[in-house]
Amino acid sequence: MTKKSRRTHSPAFKAKVALAAVKGDKTLAELAQLFDVHPNQITIWKNQLLEGAAGVFGHDKTSAETPVDLKALHAKIGELALENDFCPARSPRRAC
Repeated sequence: MTKKSRRTHSPAFKAKVALAAVKGDKTLAELAQLFDVHPNQITIWKNQLLEGAAGVFGHDKTSAETPVDLKALHAKIGELALENDFCPARSPRRAC
């Protein structure tokens, strides 16, 4: 018995299958036979499409990333570098 290799599908193909599933013109079994894909896989792609559909129209204002304060980060880096230079060799007998 020969082992089947995994197939990888392009994002365009996944979108095509998921949109066909969302339309609802055909059953999952018919779509699976038409596109030669397992019905469970079609359901997964359909759910991914529906979950990510909101991202197509823009980002949610509440989930925007907070701006990074570069001055504070550079100050912290300088502080840690100074601390490392002050105590270059930490040993159990020597405390800084």
